[in-house]
Amino acid sequence: MSLADTIDRLTTWIGRAAAWLCLFIVVAQFTVVLMRYGFGTGSAKLTESIVYAHAALFMLAAAWTLRDGRHVRVDIFYADAEPRRKALVDLLGALFLLMPFALSLLMLSLPYVARSWSILERSRETSGLPFVYLLKTLIPVFALLLVLQGISQAIRAASALSTRAGDS
Repeated sequence: MSLADTIDRLTTWIGRAAAWLCLFIVVAQFTVVLMRYGFGTGSAKLTESIVYAHAALFMLAAAWTLRDGRHVRVDIFYADAEPRRKALVDLLGALFLLMPFALSLLMLSLPYVARSWSILERSRETSGLPFVYLLKTLIPVFALLLVLQGISQAIRAASALSTRAGDS
């Protein structure tokens, strides 16, 4: 199970690091509101940085959320199921739902991100952030992290199924 443990440690570390973006989002949003209503001014860069941070938070912490079982799940099949059935649902879900989605997203996003990098895409706002290509890079990173976490989930589920089968 060391591969699954390594993947879990990686996604946990990335998720916890990304969670700090929540603090930045709150402070930056407070600053935007204070600037707008207190001083009658604004900042496109600060406003866009909130959007970037929110996107990074979501995309970098999604695999961690999956790892901890905090994602949205169809509970009619899972909530009251026995451990063996949960392992089967986790295995089938990882192999036939999560992996095809994440791999498709990864493959489809690469040309999109490559085009953005080739022109070093910038904000449409004149005074906006010049890092749109970095923001778009989060899409394949998100997909890759989901693939990795799906592998971990499948390993753990298969192990649970084989252990349970041997115990009976």
